[in-house]
Amino acid sequence: MIRSELVQKLCGDFPDLTQREVEGVVSALFDSITEQLASGGRVELRGFGAFSTRQRDARVGRNPRTGESVDVDAKRVPYFKPGKEMRERLNLGEVTAE
Repeated sequence: MIRSELVQKLCGDFPDLTQREVEGVVSALFDSITEQLASGGRVELRGFGAFSTRQRDARVGRNPRTGESVDVDAKRVPYFKPGKEMRERLNLGEVTAE
């Protein structure tokens, strides 16, 4: 699902809101998550999961086209850990072989 599909789904679920209002809510939500992560924080949505960042050390990578070595700087990357409720819903129909 992409952002525009999410907006359309929410417009269908909440017909009393205009598309512009729904777009504003979706943008505000994503912006708030991004700002919190950028400031080094963590965002936890109960039943859904938690967003945080992880540190990646500097390393020497390889350009796949030329094979040349390239220095890759250290950086923070976003990380998502699904909540227990989400994991359970994703695995409802699966049977484990024991």
